[in-house]
Amino acid sequence: MFTLDTATFITFAIILFVSLPAHELAHAAMATAFGDPTPRLQGRLTFNPLRHLDPMGSLLLLVAGFGWAKPVQVDPALLRQRSPAALALVSVAGPGTNLLLALLGSALFRLHVLSLYWTYSSSFPSAGQFFSEFVLINLVLMLFNLIPIAPLDGEEVLAVFLPPAGQRALASVRPYGMYVLLALVLVGQFGGGRFNPLGTIIFNPAKWLARHLIGL
Repeated sequence: MFTLDTATFITFAIILFVSLPAHELAHAAMATAFGDPTPRLQGRLTFNPLRHLDPMGSLLLLVAGFGWAKPVQVDPALLRQRSPAALALVSVAGPGTNLLLALLGSALFRLHVLSLYWTYSSSFPSAGQFFSEFVLINLVLMLFNLIPIAPLDGEEVLAVFLPPAGQRALASVRPYGMYVLLALVLVGQFGGGRFNPLGTIIFNPAKWLARHLIGL
């Protein structure tokens, strides 16, 4: 889905150390704002990538263009006491941060702010290549994390809008969420291009949004 040449790998590596930590820090900051001390006590209220990155999720980002970090732990009971929508707001803070990063990247791309000062070669990305990939991958991360399957953020967002019976049904399938996500990835990789659910619901919309944001 992505061409993994040296320039692209460098681009993905930089994005890995910016976008995923920012995503998790947003979760931690929002939970802290609602009075939950758990992220701070676990050392997650920081931009330090080493506190946030997950080995498998990081590797997947480098080779496939999407991935995940270590989820921020929160106290659901305490957050529900603070506000019925607190969990959803904590969950949506991560994807929302990826959207803000995509908007920032698209503005820098359009304004050519760094192009004059950006040194590049055949093995290093140009400013245009970097920011176009930066915008695309942040949009992919936003849409991927909004899939309503645990442990992704979209599950908590969906739960807020479900009646109690629907929330119980959602909780019953929560233990199998990672297997469902893995199946979606494998179907896309080995489906021969005939059926790619992640391409349909994530990559195609992300590419469409990226083209409009950067004006291509």
